[in-house]
Formats: sequence, C-alpha cells, structure tokens
Amino acid sequence: MQTTFGTGQAGRESTDLAFTDPLTGLGNHRRFFDKVDRLISDRADDPAPFTVGILDLDGFKPINDLFGHKAGDDILIQVAMRLRASMDSHSIVCRIGADEYAFLYPMVFSEEAAADRSRMLIEILSAPYDVGERTARLSASVGCSMFYSGDETTEILVSKAETALYHAKRSGRGRVVVYTREMEEAAKRATHIEQALRRAVSAGEVEPHFQPIVDLKTRLVIGFETLARWTDRDLGSVPPTVFIPIAEERGIIGPLSQLVLRKATEAARSWPKDLFLAFNLSPSQLVDQNTGLHILAILDRTGFDPRRLEIEITETGLMNDPASAEKIVDDLRRVGIRVSLDDFGTGQSSLGRLREFHFDKLKIDRAFVSSILDDRPSEHIIRAILAMCEGLGMDVVAEGIEQEAQAERLVQFGCAGGQGFLFGRPVDADATLAYLRNSVRGALRAKAI
Repeated sequence: MQTTFGTGQAGRESTDLAFTDPLTGLGNHRRFFDKVDRLISDRADDPAPFTVGILDLDGFKPINDLFGHKAGDDILIQVAMRLRASMDSHSIVCRIGADEYAFLYPMVFSEEAAADRSRMLIEILSAPYDVGERTARLSASVGCSMFYSGDETTEILVSKAETALYHAKRSGRGRVVVYTREMEEAAKRATHIEQALRRAVSAGEVEPHFQPIVDLKTRLVIGFETLARWTDRDLGSVPPTVFIPIAEERGIIGPLSQLVLRKATEAARSWPKDLFLAFNLSPSQLVDQNTGLHILAILDRTGFDPRRLEIEITETGLMNDPASAEKIVDDLRRVGIRVSLDDFGTGQSSLGRLREFHFDKLKIDRAFVSSILDDRPSEHIIRAILAMCEGLGMDVVAEGIEQEAQAERLVQFGCAGGQGFLFGRPVDADATLAYLRNSVRGALRAKAI
C-alpha cells in the first residue's frame, strides 16, 4: 500500500510540474489551456460569456539587455506576483511565453468589463520594479476575446486574443483591444497580402522607385532615395504603408529588402558617379547580424561602389537591440557606406545615440517641415537640429518639402539638403534615368546661355 501511495504522490507531483512555469510558479501554457477547456465544457449546456486575455510586456527586451538576465527574471517574477494578487477567486493567470501572460475571467461577461479589468492590470504593472539598487518601469499591452458560443474552442479564443493583442501593440504601448469581427476580416486580408507578397518577392516583382534629393541652394540633384513599390496581378497596386508592415511582421522583409536593393543598385550604376543612392533598413533587419553581409554581397554582385550608398535607419530601429544595430552600422561604415538617421525627432531614441552611433547624416522628419511656416515650435526645433548637426559635423536633409516657401525658409536656416514632392515624386528606374538626362540637357543649355 505504501508503495502504491508513493507512486501516486510522485505522479501528482510530476503532473503539477508539467503544468507549472518553473520561474514564476504560475501555471504554464498547458495549465491555461486545460482551465479554458474545462470552463467551455462546464458551460456547454448554457454558454454564458467569459473573457480570455493575453498580456504582453512592452519593451521588455531592451530592459532585459540593459539590466541583465538575472534582473529580467526578477522583473518577470514581480510581474507574476502582481498579476496573481489582482485575480479574484474565480480567475487565473498563467505565464505562457517569455514575457507573455494569459488570464481567464470566468465572471466577466461584457467587452466593456473585459477592457476595464485589463486596464487595471496595465495600471498595476506600471509601478516601478526593484532591480537591485535601481528601478525599472514597464508598460503592457493586452488583447482579449469573449466566449459567446459553444462552437468556440480554446484554440479559437486564444487565437482571437492574440489577434487583438497584435492590434493593441500596433496602436502603441499600454493599450487594450477586445477582439471584433472586423479584426478577423483584417487578419484574413493581411494573410492574403502576405501570401501574394511572398510569391511576388520570389518572382522578383517588387520594384524600386526613386525620389530625388537636392541641394536646396542650387536645386541640383545630389542623390535619390529608394522606395519599394508593388503592383499585384490580383490585388492591384498595394501601398507600401500596407505591405511593408506585413513584410516586417511575417518575416519577409529580409528577402524583400535584398531584392529591392539589388534592383536599385543595378539601376543606379548608370547614373552620374557623383549621385548617391539612399536605402532604408527596417528595425527587424538591425537585429539580424547577417544584414551587413547581405548588403555587401549585393554590392559585390552588382558592382556598385559602397561609397555611393547611404543606409537610412530610424530611431525606433535602434531601440530594439542597440548592440546589434551598432555592430551593423560599424560594419557598413568600415567599407565606406554612409549611415543616415531617418525621421529624426519622432522616435524613442535619445540625443546620446547621435554620439554613440556616429551618423553621417540626419533627416529632419516631414512632421516638422510641414508646419515650419506657421508653427513657431517646429521652426525652433528645426533650427536646434541644424545647429546640433553643424556642431557634430553631420549633413542634414529635410524631408517632405512640398512648397517653395518651405524650401526658402530651410535655406534661410542653413539646411543644405531637401527632399519632397516639390522636387519630384518617386518614379521607376526608366523615368529616373530620363529625368537625369533632361537635367543634364537643361544644365548644358543654361551654360550655353
């Protein structure tokens, strides 16, 4: 009898371990699914609503990198303790991923109540965390789904909560989104676009377009920025604001970027040698240590001079993994590629980044340029940026110039470079070459006069 009892005890302990997250002591992924499965079964005859939610910590990786993994684990444990303490006697919370937690509210019956309870969790998690002698702050995003019908499974509910979480994180930090039917349609459309984009990248159907960058004083073209454009045989013209985020989220941005860079450098070889080519890297590419190798391999293949290439990166891209971004930037600059900080003033970086990364150029975001004529703060910000760049020995380009008066004001402030519809819209390689030939003819006629 004693042996039998011992075996049963060991079996129960083994089962408990299989359902427990070893770091926090909360239930794990299996525990959460088991609890939701049981609740669905209990309500099969009378499917009263309940709430499933997924909470993801915003910006945990940079904090983990800054303070170290031991401190990161301590924060995850503190998060678990706060979440567990916030649960009532009916509810549970489990840790289902590295910095992801799932909760089940059996007695929360409406979308409004689910959103209110989720906002309470975010508020609880926003208080400082002790990390040795220092403190850290976090925010969180939450996606929720509601059980309404006995046809819904745990997998469906969790999938809907994940879709809602995706929308919450896209709309900013510290947000709550409860799943709706419109999100499901948007998710289906995104998947449709993803599949079409994968086929287009494989078939080489995404094309580079080029927008001129000019010397503001002389209005002579000094280079072009590369912009990806895609027209699908079924979907028609798909805006880059639609397909670029999908490419980043679904892991297609690397092959897409390599395709566009290859085509762009092949086209730019026939341009005058004093013109540079600017090319954007996405934030996800700055955490991939193969990015630099891919760029150099393409330049070698197309025979394009690295000294004529400018890589543009954003402040937000630097924040994901600063150490990785710094290594990639150093590798590129070592072979003569210039590196530009794009959309300055709109991201989450700090002025210290300008010292750490040694950028060659800074691009003033169009948000400041568009209001330069009638907004004093924007004027002062642009003046301050130009003064700072002069002190740091950095070139400057102002983006989004659409009016002659904006260009004149920027010249007055001492801004050397400009880009925008005033000087030209993005066009394909053939139209860009024709534009350059007309520019040369115009310059020759001017000299003759």
